[in-house]
Amino acid sequence: MSPNSKADDRQAALLGLVGDLVRELRAKQNGSIRVSLDSRLEQDLGIDSLARTELSARIERGFATRLPFDAIGQADTVADLLAALAQESSSLAVFESSTAPAPSSLPSAEAPERARDLIDALDWHVAHHPDRLHAAVLEDDRKIVASLTYGELAEKARRVAAGLIARDVSPGDRVAIMLPTSIDFFATFFGVLYAGAAPVPIYPPMRLSQIEDHLRRQAGILDNAGARILVTMPEGLALAALLRAQVETLESVESYARLCADNEAPLPILRDGARTALIQYTSGSTGDPKGVVLSHANLLANIRAMGGAIGATSSDVFVSWLPLYHDMGLIGAWLGSLYYAAPLYVMSPLSFLARPANWLWAMSRFRATLSASPNFGFELCVTKIDEASLAGLDLSALRMVANGAEPVSVYTLRRFCDRFRRYGFRQEAMAPVYGLAECAVGLAFPPLRRAPIIDRVDRDALTRRALAEPARADDPRAMEFVASGLPLPAHQIRVVDENGFEASERQEGRLEFRGPSATLGYFRNESKTRALIRDGWLDSGDRAYLAQGDVFITGRIKDIIIRGGQHLYPQEIEEAIALIPGIRKGCVAVFGAADARSGTERVIVVAETAITEPAARAALEAKAQDVVRDVSGTVADEIMLAPPRTVPKTSSGKIRRSAAKALYEQGAVGAPGQAVWLQMSRLAMSGVNPLLRRAATRAGDILYAIWWWIAATLGYAVTWSGVMTLPGMRRRWAFVRRIAAITLAVMRIPVTTKGFDALPAKGAMLVFNHSSYADALLLAATLPGEPVFIAKRELASQFFAGPFLRRLGAQFVERFDVAGGVADVEALANAARSGRNLVFFPEGTFTRRAGLSGFYLGAFKIAAEAGLKVVPGALRGTRAMLRGEQWFPRRAALDVEIGPPIEPAGTDFVAILKLRDAARDAVLALCGEPDIDQLMKPRPIRRDA
Repeated sequence: MSPNSKADDRQAALLGLVGDLVRELRAKQNGSIRVSLDSRLEQDLGIDSLARTELSARIERGFATRLPFDAIGQADTVADLLAALAQESSSLAVFESSTAPAPSSLPSAEAPERARDLIDALDWHVAHHPDRLHAAVLEDDRKIVASLTYGELAEKARRVAAGLIARDVSPGDRVAIMLPTSIDFFATFFGVLYAGAAPVPIYPPMRLSQIEDHLRRQAGILDNAGARILVTMPEGLALAALLRAQVETLESVESYARLCADNEAPLPILRDGARTALIQYTSGSTGDPKGVVLSHANLLANIRAMGGAIGATSSDVFVSWLPLYHDMGLIGAWLGSLYYAAPLYVMSPLSFLARPANWLWAMSRFRATLSASPNFGFELCVTKIDEASLAGLDLSALRMVANGAEPVSVYTLRRFCDRFRRYGFRQEAMAPVYGLAECAVGLAFPPLRRAPIIDRVDRDALTRRALAEPARADDPRAMEFVASGLPLPAHQIRVVDENGFEASERQEGRLEFRGPSATLGYFRNESKTRALIRDGWLDSGDRAYLAQGDVFITGRIKDIIIRGGQHLYPQEIEEAIALIPGIRKGCVAVFGAADARSGTERVIVVAETAITEPAARAALEAKAQDVVRDVSGTVADEIMLAPPRTVPKTSSGKIRRSAAKALYEQGAVGAPGQAVWLQMSRLAMSGVNPLLRRAATRAGDILYAIWWWIAATLGYAVTWSGVMTLPGMRRRWAFVRRIAAITLAVMRIPVTTKGFDALPAKGAMLVFNHSSYADALLLAATLPGEPVFIAKRELASQFFAGPFLRRLGAQFVERFDVAGGVADVEALANAARSGRNLVFFPEGTFTRRAGLSGFYLGAFKIAAEAGLKVVPGALRGTRAMLRGEQWFPRRAALDVEIGPPIEPAGTDFVAILKLRDAARDAVLALCGEPDIDQLMKPRPIRRDA
């Protein structure tokens, strides 16, 4: 057969396969469906993320091949699928059993129990076993595309940190990370931490057709976070530029490769568990983003509590498909594995969605003991994997698979345990858990080796009286809830009623919690923070009841519908309607709408279907109404059958009921999607106002810089003239102080001083940190008397500076060898004996980045030999006003603080060293900048950890 004939046959087979799937999705429309190579999968054929899972399975079965995991996820048209098939040169069994041996076990390793932050934890592992495998990135269930040891992670992260510092990222800044599952993500996240900044993970777009909604949501998050830099993949740089137009604080968009520096740089050493380690934005945060601020102490407390609850050790193996931008994948899977030295095998969520069996087979091949997934992941495994593809699967090594991040369906839980029991999965390994971003990730876990507990409660008692009374065994209308376990160690959970009083056993109410993992609030959102925390307890936003120590979640407070005093639970109704033939599973939203006339809420159902024939739709609505009545005992006020892709979802597939309600209230349910070019145009237009504001801010900065330099130039000219003409050192210095103070006032620079009463009137050595060329201006405006500035010898020969400084009594010395010449030492000693204070910058020079460098010994040798007190002082704000290697000034508040004098303890070398170190420690404490004299190669580790 000719190549062209084979290609034609492949094209015909693919079109037939896609057509069959579309006809099943669009029952009753057989005659109107036309599938061509140009047909767009989502917009024309209604094949969304879940339908792509089915499409992937059919293509791989039909063509006996394994497509790259992103071939279907990223495909926009049928032609894209055909191109992916044409690139596959090998034809192999779709789910061929692995012949690769199980991974060799690693030697046992301890956890860094005394680590105070995540950097401590990583560096502890680097110090003890740098070559130990930390993480491996899987393309599918068998192919490792990249791996990482602890040493490699630290090395890569430090290079990222150096790149960030070179871009002026300072401790406390926020850096957004929009990267897929990759080694780049791991290195970038820790690189941000090494730089002292706070990472803000956000998810990358899955498909171009979703670009408008995606970028608008991310722009709101970036703006709220005040992110200075966005790190994304090279392919995303063009799209990320649109984000920059939307976010005024965003200074640059970088890729991991561009960010990595050639050499390491001094990194800040900030040993404080209270520092922000992560800002986690919760799903669905569109108009009012909620960024949960989590400290290093919060994360470590949660990791340790979860690890204790599940008995985590270095002998565990974690396999995950969870996205790294979400707390369950980021903290529960990755950082938990890092802490306990358990190897992590991680695949992209797209790999799982394209082929759910990848997750199961990866757990089997790598002998996973731990894993996790939201409920919908278990549902996909039940419904989208053929039995033939599971031959040889072995899940017997699993000790625990957490089922969390969304409500646990009893229906899904039972079917998963029943189906995979024959493949070694024990129901005791299924662990329904409860957690939320406001508590890092985990809050309640069931005891190990306990089968899931399902509680059947009386529907009327719960919905009308908020009592979870056990139902009769034969009650067909009983409601079922899954136990999510007990509070983690050191954490507490309570349920309160409408009046804020703690509820009794089996009394449903609002779940509140507290503990060491609890956030202190939302970033830059005081109103939401006030609503979150009451009397030390945090509001979970969930309704629940407690029974025999276990917590049972009944629903989200904002989602529960109150109709005529009866509580209706949307998820229960959604699950039941989704089982109706013709309704798309996972594509039903139920919510309440206020009814002013009745004073209660109306029940609204939005359900996706591809059916368009009027009679069939009417029958579908009638069936949905029957289901609502059977499940809840009431009827829906309105049932809207909408086309595919109508019901909004989060990135993890959860129904966004509030967004669906907003569409309903706007009359936009079922409105057709817009072309990508139109979305891009609207995004570009929406960025005009931020660009104009940015331009106005920039213009203001430029005008201020011009004004600053005019004031500085005129101030220096006037000062130079006065110093060169006035007689007497006292008059000259009084004139200098006056003009310097006026110059700073004209620049609108506020200046504060502190501790000047501790300053000796004469005969002392003053040592300051050196931050900027503006240091001299600030000291000239504030220091009393006639100080003697120690200047580098190069200035003596300058035409203007040399005579000017000599008239003020400055002494010129070799920059890095102040005490090298006998004449220099004698001249300085004589100046001090004459009653003047010496002013030194013992760092010798300054850099553009924040931090205190090492002090040279010369100044302290002079002080010791001349018996001068050493007075430490700190200058704050000058670096921000005029940074080194930069001539563009900024408005900044300036501050000078003087510390207590330090007496020399002798003239021997050891005494001089102690004098220098004591002065430097004092200046470091006063200036508030990091200590950059200590490099992070390797970072100091406490061996007792």
